[in-house]
Order: sequence, then C-alpha cells, then structure tokens
Amino acid sequence: MSSPERSLESVAESVLLPGFAGTTAPDWLRRRLGENLGGVVLFGRNVVDDEQVAALTAQLRSERSEVVIGIDEEGGDVTRLDVATGSFVPGPLALGAAGDLELTTAVAAALGERLAACGVTLNLAPCADLTLTPDDPIIGVRAFGSDPVLASPHVAAYVTGLQKYGVAACAKHFPGHGAATEDSHVALPVLPRTENELRAIELVPFAAAIQAGVRSIMTGHLVVRAWGDEPATVNAKALTGVLRGELGFTGAIITDALEMGAVSGEYGRHDGLGGAAVRSLVAGADALCIGGAAFDAAVRAGDLPIERLAEASARTAELSKPPVPAEVGPVDRRLGLEAARKALRIQGHPRLEGPPLVVDVQTEPSIAAGPMPWGLGPHLAELVPGTRVLSVSAASAGEVIEAARGYRSVVVVTREAHRHAGARSLLAALRDAGVSFIRVETGAPGPEVGDGDRIDTFSGSYVSLRAAAEYLA
Repeated sequence: MSSPERSLESVAESVLLPGFAGTTAPDWLRRRLGENLGGVVLFGRNVVDDEQVAALTAQLRSERSEVVIGIDEEGGDVTRLDVATGSFVPGPLALGAAGDLELTTAVAAALGERLAACGVTLNLAPCADLTLTPDDPIIGVRAFGSDPVLASPHVAAYVTGLQKYGVAACAKHFPGHGAATEDSHVALPVLPRTENELRAIELVPFAAAIQAGVRSIMTGHLVVRAWGDEPATVNAKALTGVLRGELGFTGAIITDALEMGAVSGEYGRHDGLGGAAVRSLVAGADALCIGGAAFDAAVRAGDLPIERLAEASARTAELSKPPVPAEVGPVDRRLGLEAARKALRIQGHPRLEGPPLVVDVQTEPSIAAGPMPWGLGPHLAELVPGTRVLSVSAASAGEVIEAARGYRSVVVVTREAHRHAGARSLLAALRDAGVSFIRVETGAPGPEVGDGDRIDTFSGSYVSLRAAAEYLA
C-alpha cells in the first residue's frame, strides 16, 4: 500500500466514533485508536463508577492523545454514569418545569465538571427537541418543554453550563424529533411539518444552541418532505443548506447511530451502512456514530471528495480537546435535589394518612433510556416506616385492589401512563373499585385523565423520585 493510500485510510478512520462492549478497552479498539480512529462513544455497558470511567478514558487516550471520548449522558431518564442508581440530576423536562435558567446552567455545569473529571471530551446532550405530541415514543421528558420560546433559553443555558469545563455539548436531534410518532431507533419517521412550521417551532431551540456556542449538533434520522425523501442525516438540504447555510452553524455535525432502524432498514438494504455513511459525509456530516470502511472506495470513485473528508476529520478532531482538569469525587446530589424539588407540580392535596401502599407500575423504558432503577417505593419505604411496596405490571389491577383494602393511603406511580393502554386500564380499574389514590407521574404528562391528588415529577431520575418521596413524607 502506498503512502497516499495509507493517508486516505487514516483520514477515513478519523471521522468514526464507534461504541464497544466492556469496561476496559478491547485490543481491537486500542489498535485502531493508535491508527487514527476518531474516538468512541461510551454507554451504560462501559460504566461501573466514575473512577472506572476515568481509568478507561486514560487507557483510551494512552493510545493517542487526540481522541474524542463521547458519552450519551443527558441526565434524568437517559443516564450512563448513573445507570446503576438513577441520575444525580433531573432531566430536561423537569428543569424546564422548574423554570429557573440559572439553575439549569448550574445543573449542566455540575454534570460538565463530573464528565471532565472522568476524562470525557464530548457529551451527546442536550436534546434541543420539543415535546410536541402525546404519541411521541422517544423524546418526552428528554426535552425542556413544548413551547420553543420557553424551552430555547434552557437549551442555551444547558449548553453554557456543560461547556464551562471544556466538555463539548451536542444539541440533538436536528431538525427536531418531538413531532414524530415513530421511534427512529426502529423506523423512519416523517415529520408532519412544513418548512415554515419548522422555522417557527423546531428550529428555534437549535438556533438558541448555536447562539450559545454549542460545539456540535447531532442529526436526527427524520424525513422532512419539503427537503426531499432522504432523512436529515443523509440530506444535503438539511445539513448544508439549512443547518450550516441558514442557521450558520460552523461546529461539528455528528450523526445519530447509523445502525438505527431508520437508516439501516431503509438504506442499509440497498448498499449497506457504508453507503449511508458516505452519503452522510457528502451531505455535510463530520463525525459518524458507527464503525465502517466504505470511504476509501467512495473517494477513489469520486463519490466522496477527499476535501470533504478532510474537513470532516478536522471538525471531528476539534471535539478531542481535553476538558478542564478536575478530580473525581463523590457524587453530590444536593443541587440535583434542589432542581427536582423545584420542578414538582402538585395537583389537589396529595398527603399521606399513615404508612402507604406504594404501587410502582412497571412499563418498558424507551430504547434511549434503557433499563435502570426506577420506582418511588424504595424511597418512601426508607422515609416512612411501615410503607408497603408493590412493583407490578400493568396487568395486576386485581392484586393492587386487594392489597389496597388495608391502607388509608395508596400511591400509584406511573411512567407516561397515557402511552400505555395497560397502565390506563389499571388506573381505571382502581377508580371503578373505589380505591382512592395519589398519582405520581414520572414521565411527560399526557392528556388529563381525571386524576385528583397528583404529583408530576417530569423525570424518573433518582433525585426526582427522591423529591416526590420527601414531599409525601
């Protein structure tokens, strides 16, 4: 292989940000990092605790200092650092509900400082999406709200706080996932939006993030018919025309995972994920959340200009700058608890009359969140002696009704009950049986279902559940 070919291969590798399994770096990854692989993205499968993450990032960086080390740490329901316990900060919807921009900045700064101590250079947060339809299966509590005028300042505040310690923020999922009724992890959503509607609603938070100096933006696998039939990730009108041209973004454009169903199902069947990766680079993306080796052939065939690949490589490298040095320390939940308490929305008079029966109604978390500890029961059991906890499926109405007979106070905890027919049926069965209960909703509130005494936490994080338990106790 000649020197120019080796150079092309090296540049091609430098725009890739794959994931991997395990809590230490496998041999193949260390070898490829030494050969100029752009970096990695960490997930819950890579995390034990902060000390282990710091050791892992040091191991990765020992192969080459200019390595992008990303993580998908949104706080709230989508957490990687706290996958074993629940997040130390509430999620975006709770911060939006708290309505305190200084608090949003402080929470993001606390997260940024923690990530910097762990050696992370890029955080794939915050969501600049909006919560726009009750049928949305994937954004919900991950957005700061539904009103672009109210949510956008929180997006900007979060970017400012997160980047205070040198960790690059990443506003996602451009042009905005919140109006979609399908999950792009498994299908290709078509946004029911005109260009004018997008400019008036979805694009407003992204413009705010850009104004705040966000260093990267992630594409969404989302089709806007006015821009053509291809999703934004591989769409030059979306990335080069709108994001760079109209909105003036000059930082790194990162693709959402290219193996997600929206891309792999629709485009992968034709010419493989390598083809989708090439199209995303041609369209204007810089860093690709995938491993691949299709670029050499594309450059030689003239489909991918080497200048475009080099530009993408340079923008990706900007995300490898080391954060401000910080020490790994004990996780401090005080600030997160302050924010979670401020976010609580109280309806009626939810008060306990003695030790309660707590019913945690288990439903599947979103693919983005994945499994992690959830439920109010353990918190109230700690704070109120005599509390009984039932962790049940939505099909357990009979068991709950029978258990409720011996309690003056019943607390029913749900996660976006409006999207789960079983959870709605359980609540209706309790009402029909004459069971009086306090409802605690930890997800995005849905259409009103006649609840009386109710607490909305807007997050299933550790601190949000703790705040609700403290209020009741």
